[in-house]
Amino acid sequence: MKKAVNDTQRCAACGACALQCPRQAINIYRGCYAVVDDSICVGCGICEKACPAGSIKVLETGGTR
Repeated sequence: MKKAVNDTQRCAACGACALQCPRQAINIYRGCYAVVDDSICVGCGICEKACPAGSIKVLETGGTR
């Protein structure tokens, strides 16, 4: 299973990822950085492509298959 994760140190809180997320799984926390809701994210990668700071990565998560 894939999920988006955000490097809050690199995040510019521009909101580009949140605007592009088709599932509305990303919110900007107090104008500081993006937060991905793991229970909603499906790992589609649209946010990763939209992020100008390169702070969002879609990674393989979870156990074994």
